[in-house]
Amino acid sequence: MSPATFSGLDLLTTAVVVLDDSLRLVHMNPAAEILFALSRRNLRGQAFPELFVDGAAFADKLAAAQRDTRGFVDPDLVLSRPGHEPVHLNCVATPIDAGEAALLIEFRHIEQQLRIEREALRITQHEANRELIRNLAHEIKNPLGGLRGSAQLLERELERPELREYTQVIIKEADRLQALMDRLLTPNRPPHDGTVNIHEVCERVRSLILAEFPSGIRIERDYDASLPELRGDREQLIQAVLNIVRNAAQALLANTQGRVPSGGGVIELRTRVARQVTLAKTRHKLALELQVTDNGPGIEPSIRDRIFYPLVSGREGGSGLGLTLAQAFVQYHRGVIEVESEPGRTSFRIVLPLP
Repeated sequence: MSPATFSGLDLLTTAVVVLDDSLRLVHMNPAAEILFALSRRNLRGQAFPELFVDGAAFADKLAAAQRDTRGFVDPDLVLSRPGHEPVHLNCVATPIDAGEAALLIEFRHIEQQLRIEREALRITQHEANRELIRNLAHEIKNPLGGLRGSAQLLERELERPELREYTQVIIKEADRLQALMDRLLTPNRPPHDGTVNIHEVCERVRSLILAEFPSGIRIERDYDASLPELRGDREQLIQAVLNIVRNAAQALLANTQGRVPSGGGVIELRTRVARQVTLAKTRHKLALELQVTDNGPGIEPSIRDRIFYPLVSGREGGSGLGLTLAQAFVQYHRGVIEVESEPGRTSFRIVLPLP
């Protein structure tokens, strides 16, 4: 394969890598350099699969393709470099015979496609959950009123004052359930549109959390001062962020299995501008990205995929409504919430479109 042919590959927007019969790098076009954050100038002659932490299986497939002179297509290849996030790819490998070049590999990034599919699934699940919650809340609220009223009437008829302790238990528990049902129905209120500064939202949440948890937690801030204001409901956004940060604080102080750092818990609020973002199948030139990251024990794998479902909680005594409400409020603002979690690091990422 001549240098002129390599120059032709450099014009492609598709990432292309050319390897020799020992799977060593012969050429990498600029699109591949960007995709993998690598420099072809420094890597020529190196074994390409060895650049990835999970490259052994990939190397076996490439070696088989080169040995059998038969190409392959892998529509869901995942490669990750040390210290980098995994990259989801569609890979097409083709054996060639052009001098030292033995394999030509094309890579297409499918992360955006996967993200859109995950978002669509979350929206569908959210709508189903919201309908279930609304029906359940209405069914519970109706008998609660009668239960509380009957307890009040019974209390008036009791001659022994000490027996009123029991009716008070009924009334207080009915009030508690009534408040829970009101919270379940709250997301159905449409947002009040106005101008919102996300940093004012974050500072409000920070002050509330520090007042609620005066010791054992440090909240760090990394704000992008160039962020413009967005349109939305300030109170709903405060509640959404507050629910996420409060969950992080409670997880840090729970000291689950001793995995909370001895130096104390740290929560970071980080804002950035995101460009060319697809939200709800709509492309936005600019979006706001807010990350809430903590160094706590992480979300248990058994509930990680269901963390936004109603009544699902990783904390004993938790209602399982905080993240459900946060997701509802963010989706009312045409945004999304994503979460990544492992022991020692949990990060919630809120993305909201900017005008």
